[in-house]
Amino acid sequence: MEGNNLDAAIESLLNVEKQCRLAGDVAGTRKAAVDIVELCFKDSNWKTLNDQIVVLSKRRGQLKQAITAVVQKAMEYIDVTPDVDTRIELIKTLSSVAAGKIYVEIERARLIKRLAKIKEEQGKIDEAADLMQEVAVETFGSMAKTEKIAFILEQVRLCLDRQDFVRAQILSRKISPRVFDADTTKEKKKPKEGDNMVQEAPAEIPSLLELKRIYYELMIRYYSHNNDYLEICRCYKSIYEIPSIKDDQSKWIPVLRKICWYLVLAPHDPMQSSLLNATLEDKNLAEIPNFKLLLKQLVTMEVIQWTKLWEFFKDEYENEKNLLGGALGTKAAEDLKLRIIEHNILVVSKYYSRITLKRIADLLCLSLQEAEKHLSDMVNSKALIAKIDRPMGIVSFRTAQDSNGVLNSWASNLEKLLDLVEKSCHQIHKETMIHKAVLKA
Repeated sequence: MEGNNLDAAIESLLNVEKQCRLAGDVAGTRKAAVDIVELCFKDSNWKTLNDQIVVLSKRRGQLKQAITAVVQKAMEYIDVTPDVDTRIELIKTLSSVAAGKIYVEIERARLIKRLAKIKEEQGKIDEAADLMQEVAVETFGSMAKTEKIAFILEQVRLCLDRQDFVRAQILSRKISPRVFDADTTKEKKKPKEGDNMVQEAPAEIPSLLELKRIYYELMIRYYSHNNDYLEICRCYKSIYEIPSIKDDQSKWIPVLRKICWYLVLAPHDPMQSSLLNATLEDKNLAEIPNFKLLLKQLVTMEVIQWTKLWEFFKDEYENEKNLLGGALGTKAAEDLKLRIIEHNILVVSKYYSRITLKRIADLLCLSLQEAEKHLSDMVNSKALIAKIDRPMGIVSFRTAQDSNGVLNSWASNLEKLLDLVEKSCHQIHKETMIHKAVLKA
């Protein structure tokens, strides 16, 4: 059919559609509307197809089922469009028809995602990110959970690609990490009457565990921009726990190496200490003995010589540098040295209550100025309690007590003293009684 024949056929079907619609015939209206779309496609008349989709959606009292059928049918033709411009035009037409209609919200989200992918392929990252952010899939009750997560992850990825870290963080918070721990083996409950029917996710949507891996890889990209080593380590720890990774030695060894590196790079705090001890208990660590040795050195309360450590681990670090992210290399090397210095200062504070600044500098292989700077930084970050007497050159690690603390300490000491006096009197009395008994005998 061409030209007038197509127009006549469409006009005839529009009349049929009108009669069915006015009569409340859902099946008839849907079939007539879909037939119009199919006629335009078979004739390869894309402009008429776009026009008829708009016309059908705007007809007075048009049925929801008819609009849904038209949008779903037209979406099948997106991949067979002759060129990119025609594809974009068809997607935009369908998207505008579906806008604001809850019953085709899922279709609109999928259309926007496809349009964003085209824009990204054209190098228009900003446009693609803006398009994706228009859709709030977390409010869609009938969309499958995995499809929602995949959509939000795509939003996060585009924000990271355009260096919009603030928005990426906001979007990532829409996904709770606990959702990945759900037991997928359980049977799905049958929906009750009146509940929203959840649609099945398309075949190209990854599984929940695969989405977990993608989520944490994106979070690693986010935390890498401000060198938040502890959070990066926790992300790798979560990836390490995925069964598909943990069951394959070739996959978990690189991940475990990264966990060890980022643990060493992370500043000392209770969370870091807990992760460090938990990692040391991992049996798989025996497969990478060098890293086990590195973690053990950090746990042991002994001063670590930076030069010897760097000589031993320099090759390992160079091998890992590319995997750590290229540009992170130099910064990470400086931070590694800083963490070793901080560890050594904490060790010194455990063994000494007062020590000269010169002696600390000798122990840490630093100049007096560097030793003082690192001490001050740790006190400012509240990782350490210390006072420096600069004229005397003495560092005191004793904690200052308030008046209540001093009184409590005195009371405790007096209690111990009285206890000792009582025990001594008892022992003297006991010896006296024994001595008298011996004399009588």
